[in-house]
Amino acid sequence: MKALQINRRDSVAVAAEAIYAGETVCIDGKEIILKNDIPAGHKFAITDIPAGENIIKYAFPIGYAKTDIKIGEHVHSHNTRSNLGSLLDYKYEPNFEYLAPKEMKYFMGYKRPDGKVGIRNEVWIIPTVGCVNSIVREIESVCAKYKTDNIDGIYSYNHPYGCSQLGEDCLMTLDYLAGLIKHPNAAAVLVVGLGCENGNIDELKKRLGDYDETRVKFLVCQQSSDEIAEGERIVEGLARYADSFRREKCPASDLVVGLKCGGSDGFSGITANPLLGSFSDSLISMGGSTILTEVPEMFGAETILMNRCRTEKLFDKTVDLINNFKKYFMRYGEKIDENPSPGNKAGGITTLEDKSLGCVQKGGTAPVEDVLGYGEQVSVKGLSLLQAPGNDLVASGALAISGAQLILFTTGRGTPFGCPVPTLKISSNSALANFKSKWIDFDAGRLLCGESMEDITEEFTDYILSVASGEIKAASELLDKHELAIFKDGVTL
Repeated sequence: MKALQINRRDSVAVAAEAIYAGETVCIDGKEIILKNDIPAGHKFAITDIPAGENIIKYAFPIGYAKTDIKIGEHVHSHNTRSNLGSLLDYKYEPNFEYLAPKEMKYFMGYKRPDGKVGIRNEVWIIPTVGCVNSIVREIESVCAKYKTDNIDGIYSYNHPYGCSQLGEDCLMTLDYLAGLIKHPNAAAVLVVGLGCENGNIDELKKRLGDYDETRVKFLVCQQSSDEIAEGERIVEGLARYADSFRREKCPASDLVVGLKCGGSDGFSGITANPLLGSFSDSLISMGGSTILTEVPEMFGAETILMNRCRTEKLFDKTVDLINNFKKYFMRYGEKIDENPSPGNKAGGITTLEDKSLGCVQKGGTAPVEDVLGYGEQVSVKGLSLLQAPGNDLVASGALAISGAQLILFTTGRGTPFGCPVPTLKISSNSALANFKSKWIDFDAGRLLCGESMEDITEEFTDYILSVASGEIKAASELLDKHELAIFKDGVTL
């Protein structure tokens, strides 16, 4: 198969491999002679598209033709323009079906006293402020000896914030840190502060609320004559507590999975993202939960999500989610359609609508059950939408602090990054999976070779449960995951 039309309404097809000018391809029984070279993942017209007319892909407009586009011509940035640009009014037109229940599957997880379930059993050392980053790294180093076979790791984290931040900006940092402290993958947590920062431990406790004093300890460096020794003493006790947990059989309904994409290409919306959507529906059918974020990469596809909102109240919250993020762009004088990235374009994605229509497929077909603000915890089973930007590190961190025990990250270009929770990379094409085997955990490019979505979803689900059970580590867990990326939108003093 050299090329495919995703939906019969589409006016473009996608090259499954590099195709060259003069070659003939067959689309829906019609032979088309290509007028240009078409790189793999890129689009070409399968009908004449007059200037000003919408270009259709995934059965929706991905922009309009800047000039007349003839059948067989390459369709990309040189002849396509986005339709996006301003705030919009929306009307609630419900269009969803509830998923049929599915037979439960199980994994081996760590049941926590608060009722949550972790898929890793780690001790975390979290700084309130960048000033103590070197301190938490040293505490991690001297405490490595307290790791046991039953503790997956003792990790410190670094970030540059927590001081000289004002108002909502400071609160976002505190909410992020509170979300980490609450995370069930951390059996025990030491929070290390300096003492004079805006986001000090007393302020953090206000955002944290009730906490288990056996599990969470605090250290203020300015109040200790030897903060390294004091930190070691505390972590030694926390490690003993963490070592008391054992994996137990847990239903898949205990899982919360974050859905993210980055470095997308022209195959992302055909293979990897639909695979995540199929998995999401499967998990939700078993009573589990998934979180979809990257709000700017919903622009142009937002009505699909809005009309899947279970209630009009959720629809209104989704409208606010979209328009408030557009206002954020506008507040800084940035164009709403200033996306996709250079890597996206090289991979065949032309406009933000093109990217978004592929991006939202990660959310499958399930109804939207909740809309979360940045730092807000998942509290409802099913699919939730989360306020966060498209940036890979910031969005993945946002998924983690909202309760995702692991993140599924699709990519057509490849990326090695990790965050505090296992972050699995799913390739959109097999060439990437083979070339970057130390980065990629699962190859969705097999869908281009005739394997069925049903079969691969079943295999993928079992793979995810093996990762959740600790039988398999994500490639990102074998690399560095110490850096925290926190959303920032405010003044630094």
